[in-house]
Amino acid sequence: MTRAAVLAGGVGAARFLDGLVRVLPPEDVTAIVNVGDDMEWAGLHISPDLDTVMYTLADMVNPETGWGLRGESRRTLDRLSELGGPDWFMIGDLDLATHLFRTHWLGQGNPLSTVTRDLAKRAGLELFITPVTDDRLRTMVDTDAGEFAFQDYFVRRRASDTVRGIRFDGIDTAQPTPKVINALLEADVIVIAPSNPFLSIEPILSVRGIRDAVVNSRAPVAAISPIIGGEAVKGPAADILQSLGHDVSALGVARLYEDVAEVFVLDETDAPLADAIEAETRMRVVVMPTLMTDVEAKMALAAGTLKAALHDG
Repeated sequence: MTRAAVLAGGVGAARFLDGLVRVLPPEDVTAIVNVGDDMEWAGLHISPDLDTVMYTLADMVNPETGWGLRGESRRTLDRLSELGGPDWFMIGDLDLATHLFRTHWLGQGNPLSTVTRDLAKRAGLELFITPVTDDRLRTMVDTDAGEFAFQDYFVRRRASDTVRGIRFDGIDTAQPTPKVINALLEADVIVIAPSNPFLSIEPILSVRGIRDAVVNSRAPVAAISPIIGGEAVKGPAADILQSLGHDVSALGVARLYEDVAEVFVLDETDAPLADAIEAETRMRVVVMPTLMTDVEAKMALAAGTLKAALHDG
């Protein structure tokens, strides 16, 4: 039995997890998911990363976008727009039910982790999906145009502003959800998914006790680069690396993870960087295809990452 804990945020993490639960028993996988992207919209609590993970693993996700639900309609959003309401955040009619369900049960005093487990169970999922914290945590992005909550920066303003800094509102009081620390300390392997290191992974590691638990875990830690050939597979990671003064490459990402990971998974495109990464960060580099274009590619990346982390062969 191999127990895996995955730090996860967004589409890349969801795709990796989709491969991982096909090579490990799902009940042996814990997904610790970013909530810095969460927001309140039209009175509803939206948890985009949690939903993307759940929709993907339940085979309900929109395959064209990597987020949202397959076969969506947007009659409610269209009518809301006609009424002059907030229509900049894409909420489909089916997706709306998830947010209504979550908001209702949160309003009854249930923590986000409990509501998430209920949603995952109703979706037929056997892995353990949990937000990193039940407390309010919001990623705030400082740009040349001012400071914005993450969804304002990313969706409403289409990530068009140059990022000068990032802070996590609520981080001083945020506590890990129940079982998160134990999942990290009892895992046989910890994986940092191919997610944005600034916007998806750092909000997780910054929650009190999480970074220490990762570092002190007996499990090997493997980080997968979300940058291939100097470009982000999805999202603004490359632009943020540049604007914050980091090298726009897998090497730049490796430097961010050298204090928490022992293994760095590098795409074949970036194989020439392997020696430099090992020399500078002391992480062991493993080169393999990391672009998850289909189920087989997801499974191969998951299996290869486990093998590399566990020194299996």
